[in-house]
Amino acid sequence: MIGTAGRIGNWRKDRLAGTFAMFLMRGWEQIRNTVAHDNLNVKLLGSHSGLTNSKDGGSHQCLEDIALMSCLPNMSILNPVDAIEAEKIVINEVYRKGPSYIRMNRLTPRRSIRKTMSLEFGKAVEIREGEDLTIIATGTMVSEAVKAAEMLKKENINARVLNVHTIKPIDKSSILKSAKETGHIITIEEHNIYGGLGSAVAGLIVENYPVPMKIMGVNDEFGESGDYNYLINKFGLNDVEIVKKCKETYW
Repeated sequence: MIGTAGRIGNWRKDRLAGTFAMFLMRGWEQIRNTVAHDNLNVKLLGSHSGLTNSKDGGSHQCLEDIALMSCLPNMSILNPVDAIEAEKIVINEVYRKGPSYIRMNRLTPRRSIRKTMSLEFGKAVEIREGEDLTIIATGTMVSEAVKAAEMLKKENINARVLNVHTIKPIDKSSILKSAKETGHIITIEEHNIYGGLGSAVAGLIVENYPVPMKIMGVNDEFGESGDYNYLINKFGLNDVEIVKKCKETYW
């Protein structure tokens, strides 16, 4: 529970359920017909998401969970970037009413954001300023987005970076503000390119303020066994590939 047990107090623990994200999807019908349909105050924690369960292969790597959960009415989706944000999200969700899916990863806890950085449900966090384009990232890809922005800065391209820890409901105001102010959008996520963060942002952009945009993620494929860093590079989910997409979009 990311060290939160002592802070949850007497909150009923039968409203928290967690397992591998892939295994949680086995119960999707029950989640749909009971938790979401009846708008129950249940928090679902899906660990080992994306490619982070790297050596167990495609059968255990969940790249479809955001898509499956986002289509459920009443269901909120949160995707923390690191252990600090995960702890804040779990504690906040314990006291916020309504069903939610919290997407966790298997990586060794590492700090990607400042401990003092605020976290508000449904509100993206701008962690780097920029006026030329916006990189919108979630979860494990936020650190890659920051590294890419630093690389772009050396070529006089100032990239804004948004950390979208709440994928549903998505922060419409911050994303549209970035579209208007920077004119170019790139999204990056450790998830299938269909039905995830990129799809949510694209729907918002095309209806309200169309700008050049590229969606980065796993290109409609299943995962495979291997070292995590190898898989991230194989599927193009790294700072170098983000820089390439940014240049394609910007120029």
